[in-house]
Amino acid sequence: MRELSFGERRFTDLRAALPGIATNLLTERLRDLEEDGLVEQRELPAPASRTVYALTEDGLRIRPVLRALFGFGLPYLGDAGDREVRPRMAVHGALSAIFDPVAASGIRLVVRFDLDGESDGLALQVEDGRLFRPDRDSEPDLVVSGSPAALVDLCRGKAGLAELGDRLHLKGSRTVRRDFVKAFALAA
Repeated sequence: MRELSFGERRFTDLRAALPGIATNLLTERLRDLEEDGLVEQRELPAPASRTVYALTEDGLRIRPVLRALFGFGLPYLGDAGDREVRPRMAVHGALSAIFDPVAASGIRLVVRFDLDGESDGLALQVEDGRLFRPDRDSEPDLVVSGSPAALVDLCRGKAGLAELGDRLHLKGSRTVRRDFVKAFALAA
């Protein structure tokens, strides 16, 4: 459910994101979650024409629980090399966990992430104290590029933006960068 909380995924994507899980065990878990009404299969329209798994409306209720778990565990993470942090986990896990809805009240911002060259689907939208995924066609106000581990270090408060200048880059106006720092309670 954690992997599906980041968005719909193909079976092969889930297998790749969950190293060490046997194919038959993943199939069984997905089937159980479908029977419980938490996960569903969807067919993507042509030209993709692929089956993906997604959380149902009932399954989406796991997101605040996962954010709380990420938020709780973030300070206890050991140091990770850049290769050990997946871009999706850095964005939809660590960064989402520190989102401050009160501080983000009145802010409207679309952020696209290009971490270690992975940018497909890595975007967040902040709007009036809420955090969600923007439409694919949304133009970003801010582009964050660099290392996923650097983004996690920023989220953990281990380093500020100034110290991460060579590993993490923010491209956008001064106002947009300030709103990003404020919405996620980051060290400037």
